[in-house]
Amino acid sequence: MLKPLIASLVAVSVGLALCAAAAPSKGRKSSAAAPLDTEQIERLTGATGKLDAKEEVFKVSVPRTDLSLTVGGVHVTPALGLTSWAAFKRVGQQAMVMGDLVLLEGQVNPVMSAALDSGLEVTALHNHFLWDSPRVMFMHIGGMGQEAGLAEAVGKVFARIRETSGAAAEPPAAGIDPAGTTLDPSKIDRALKVKGDLKDGVYKVVVGRTATMHGRPVGAAMGINTWAAFAGSDDRAVVDGDVVMLESELQGVLKALRGAGLDVVAIHQHMSGEEPRLLFLHYWGVGPAIDLAKGVRAALDAIEAKRLMTR
Repeated sequence: MLKPLIASLVAVSVGLALCAAAAPSKGRKSSAAAPLDTEQIERLTGATGKLDAKEEVFKVSVPRTDLSLTVGGVHVTPALGLTSWAAFKRVGQQAMVMGDLVLLEGQVNPVMSAALDSGLEVTALHNHFLWDSPRVMFMHIGGMGQEAGLAEAVGKVFARIRETSGAAAEPPAAGIDPAGTTLDPSKIDRALKVKGDLKDGVYKVVVGRTATMHGRPVGAAMGINTWAAFAGSDDRAVVDGDVVMLESELQGVLKALRGAGLDVVAIHQHMSGEEPRLLFLHYWGVGPAIDLAKGVRAALDAIEAKRLMTR
């Protein structure tokens, strides 16, 4: 009699334990991410998409059918890499977006400002072709947040691309020649808070930084530096330069330069295997020399502010 009773009690205990394990705990939310609202994403981005069920990614695409592009005599169609896209993926209770935008040179900075102003990150800017006509650039974007907010931001970027599709291939001629430089370097010094050197009609300022390569320290002389080169007059000058920064400093620098009206022309790396990882940003601007210098100073201040935040 005792053995059947014990066996019966054990069976009941096991059954209760299994039921308890299967039942959801009160007050505990499921860890499974909710599926993407693909209809909402299409509506907010203004673009049609396709779901990759295996990777749980919804990708919307906008072929640049408005462009007539040739590369070395080859007619390049959207299927050959001339399509803007943005891919959405659920990450817990939030979503992630990554994308690549196909832009004419005249579209780059207006579209970049639209992305930054909408809360997206701009992570790279470069070319995919040589000998392309007209010249086309590719801008990579990303972001993390609520799905609807990200989709709305991407929609604003796509809208800006449509609005600027007829952007001029070249800006108005600046009419500046370093041979005729008359600008006052002392005014630039005061705005930048850094002194430079005047040579061959170009006033250049260099701000060094340090890193390690192959276990050895490298600095300004090896190219780990931010620089700005000015030419022209106090009233109308050109600035050309490069900013070196950590990945975490990139977005602040972009916002500072665009806020000052300077154009960003490339974002990429110059080395591989360096520590810490560094990004380089090339910029260009035309205007009063003091305004250009203040714009560069704003980028340096953004880097310093980020350093103070992370100390």
